[in-house]
Amino acid sequence: MRTTDSINSIPTPALIVDEARMLRNVARLECHLNSLDVPIRPHLKTVKSVDAARRILSGGDGPATVSTLKEAEIFAAAGVGDILYAVGIVAQKMERVLAIRAGGCDLSVVLDTPEQARAVVEACRQANDVIPVLIEIDADGHRSGLRPDDPALIATGRILHEGGAELRGVVTHAGESYGAVGADALAAFAEVERLAAVTAAEALRAAGLPCRTVSVGSTPTAHFARNLAGVTEVRAGVYAFFDLVMAGIGVCTLDDIALSVLTTVIGHQKERGWIIVDAGWMALSRDRGTASQVVDQGYGVVCDVQGRVIDDLIVKAANQEHGIVALRPGSSARLPDLALGSQLRILPNHACATGAQFGGYEVLPVDSAAPLAYWPRFSGW
Repeated sequence: MRTTDSINSIPTPALIVDEARMLRNVARLECHLNSLDVPIRPHLKTVKSVDAARRILSGGDGPATVSTLKEAEIFAAAGVGDILYAVGIVAQKMERVLAIRAGGCDLSVVLDTPEQARAVVEACRQANDVIPVLIEIDADGHRSGLRPDDPALIATGRILHEGGAELRGVVTHAGESYGAVGADALAAFAEVERLAAVTAAEALRAAGLPCRTVSVGSTPTAHFARNLAGVTEVRAGVYAFFDLVMAGIGVCTLDDIALSVLTTVIGHQKERGWIIVDAGWMALSRDRGTASQVVDQGYGVVCDVQGRVIDDLIVKAANQEHGIVALRPGSSARLPDLALGSQLRILPNHACATGAQFGGYEVLPVDSAAPLAYWPRFSGW
């Protein structure tokens, strides 16, 4: 693991993690869920890093959630022994699933159709393995899943249970919660999510089918759930880093955001009120997730090199390798005089998308006297 003594020596653009903020974020959610007596199954799709995952997984070996089979392969090889692959499975991916399971990892899969269930059953038969499966439930019309009252729920469950797979339970994700704002609205979404999953679980049990796992979660609902009766685990991912979208709906503050992009001032257009930096959309991503929120943060909020927010300064526009820093529209603040070579840090709209642009994290350690660390991250599927 390479280290450096100073943030000023890091070539830019670079991806920065404030370890103290990250650990504080992790502890905050764990504390909330502990108060509701429900464990967390962290989603590792945001960090995509073994070093980061070891600081998020309380036991080190899981449970964990992933969104790609590459994530499952890498984390399983690193010793994570309980993984949920939370993207709908298809027959073409079963060979990789079986290989991961053969290595000793309890990898479970997700599906929402009888056709997928039959593919899993066939894989079980051919490999002589009992693959655990969760049926995806649609809580809010966001994306995938079966409604709790859909007859296909019971039909799918029977195919799995009678065909040689393990019907482990149900899983749902209130993706529409990302559009809710404030504690009450987010708590209401958490209850919609909980009720959908619990209702589906009760329907399976009433039909004589097993359902020991009732898995819910998104970062917004996980933080604002007030009642998790009937739920056995909660999933969340971006909570470890947070981002501007989460701040915009009231899940966190700017001071909670643990991820930023280090950038250097490379030019000025003073007559236009622009400061040019070397972090364009290749570094920040094209995600404009705050554009539909009350406060549009452009391509990111600008901080000084110590991570302190500079009032009303945002990345207004981005080209491939150039970011245009300017005051937000309507601001009465004064554009700061930043010399060429000055370093800044940009808070991202979407931590997952920004992280995907880099091969690793430059880590500001909890011990401020220690050298910076480097955590490799991976990409791909």
